[in-house]
Amino acid sequence: MFDRLMLLLAWVAALLFVAAGIMLTYEVMARYFFIRPTIWAAELSQLCLIWGSLLGMPWALGARRHISVDAVTRLCPPPVRRGLEVLAMTAVLAFSVMVMIKGWDIFFESFERGRTSGTMLDLPAWVSELPVVIGFALLAVQAGVEIIGVLRGKDIPQGAHE
Repeated sequence: MFDRLMLLLAWVAALLFVAAGIMLTYEVMARYFFIRPTIWAAELSQLCLIWGSLLGMPWALGARRHISVDAVTRLCPPPVRRGLEVLAMTAVLAFSVMVMIKGWDIFFESFERGRTSGTMLDLPAWVSELPVVIGFALLAVQAGVEIIGVLRGKDIPQGAHE
């Protein structure tokens, strides 16, 4: 079920990237062809990119779509590769938990104080800070899922290059 949720979030992320592209295209056309720039397109497209990037991280980890350098690990025997994979996923999990905790502090403070973006749209600041908490929490869970999978004997996905 978690895998399905991650796939759904990956599709949501893809749609957010498309929306950002449409908004920016509209902004360019409005600004340069009609000399009528918007006050919303740049900020909302940034939000789409932030939310899309952070919601897509867990799926990318599970599918091994992140950049990885495996020139040395490919030379190692399978048991060593498995150990290195657990070590790498443990580092991802630990980093994700740290970012999630710090992100929560920043989000909560902004929410509590009512901070805004300070732009013409003046959106609440927490709208762009909340995806850090959600995205890294999901990334931590995905790293945990990967660790459990490797320990149970699941094959290590090799990513897009194979």
